[in-house]
Amino acid sequence: MSKKVIHDFTEGPLFGPMLRFSIPFMISNGLQVLYSMADMLIVGKFVGRHGISGVMTASQSVFFLTMVGMGFATGGQVLISQLIGRGERQRLRQAIGTQFSIILTAGIFFSTLSVLFSEPFLHLLETPDDAFQGARHYLLICGGGLIFIYGYNMIAAILRGVGDSVRPFKFIVVSSLMNVVLDLVFVGGFGWGVAGAGFATILSQAAAFLLALAYLYRNQEGFNFDFRPASFKVDPVMLKALVKLGIPFAVRFAAINISMLFVTSLVNSLGTATSAAYGIALRLDEFANKISQGVMMAVSTIVGQNIGAGHISRIRRGVYYAWGICGGFFLFFGLAQLLFPRQLYSIFTNDEEVLKLAPIIISALILHYPALLIMKGTNGFVQGIGNALFGLIIAILDGLVFRVTFSWLFGIYFNMGLYGMILGYALATYSTALPNLFYFLFIPWYKRKTVI
Repeated sequence: MSKKVIHDFTEGPLFGPMLRFSIPFMISNGLQVLYSMADMLIVGKFVGRHGISGVMTASQSVFFLTMVGMGFATGGQVLISQLIGRGERQRLRQAIGTQFSIILTAGIFFSTLSVLFSEPFLHLLETPDDAFQGARHYLLICGGGLIFIYGYNMIAAILRGVGDSVRPFKFIVVSSLMNVVLDLVFVGGFGWGVAGAGFATILSQAAAFLLALAYLYRNQEGFNFDFRPASFKVDPVMLKALVKLGIPFAVRFAAINISMLFVTSLVNSLGTATSAAYGIALRLDEFANKISQGVMMAVSTIVGQNIGAGHISRIRRGVYYAWGICGGFFLFFGLAQLLFPRQLYSIFTNDEEVLKLAPIIISALILHYPALLIMKGTNGFVQGIGNALFGLIIAILDGLVFRVTFSWLFGIYFNMGLYGMILGYALATYSTALPNLFYFLFIPWYKRKTVI
């Protein structure tokens, strides 16, 4: 197998290779957040707060519709990394071919669903009237192109599974720059409003998918995948493993997303300014979260390979290193938001009604950073060992139980309004972080078998 595309983390020093593996993911994730910020920033400047509200609500909806693709892509990453750890690289063809067939079919299905049910979905989210039309256009455009989002996430997960973080980084650089340029052209130049941001986003995603697909095609020998029609056949053994991993991961992502959509609907009911302020807060919070998530992606691959190889001590070290690397990021971003809330918000809008809400939202949202720090190590660990069922149960507790209940309890029942809604959202994160930490420290997870 070509060393060009496969990176083995089961032997040798770990911290240096892990850090080098993480950095492209961290930068890639940061760029992805920046180009989603670009949507909101450019729309905020050229359209106004109802444009920000429309992008926030519709993009949350699009993210929810990607749940199946994300679930099976994550499952595929775990499967591939464990095959490499077990020394069974010749089976990558069946694993990759099965992923292609399942994930792209799901992408077509959910793309159709998003186009047919865009209006009812946005009504369900209490989308403000003056933001509704823009949100609908964004959802129709990005939802209609879901197959590109599904396709890119699938190939990026394959590359992560084999230990390649550099190529996804390159694809995202091109996609991010393209998105910003198209945003300026479509929204600022052509005056297409929120719809222009939607076109910029989906065309950029399509570019990332095509670049990733071309790389996979050029390196057929390295991945043991030849792109012949027979290679796309669904292998029963791989399908069973993907379903075992992918469905719990998908339901897990869905549970968290449903809770986020619930909070979005609560916040939207307070008006367009509040909706816009919440949308900006999510983007700022996502910046710290997504950058550090690059470390979690690295942990997942490292754990997957080492559970396959039976190297338990390297798994523990990988999680400890993740906590060390991520701690500085959350401290820096947390202090920046606490000290300069209005200044950060003013990057997106000059609307005084929106700016005055910045300190209220940030003071509540910042409380979940310690929990996010714990999760950057333990979530990657739970994914890597292939315990999708545990992750599913914890996500349901987080999303469908605690996040929904706490947001309603503090915001509505205790009449704490916007602050209470965000406080409930933040505190619910501990319902994932603490059980994950307990599982890592005290449960004999090292006795688990690999998924194949």
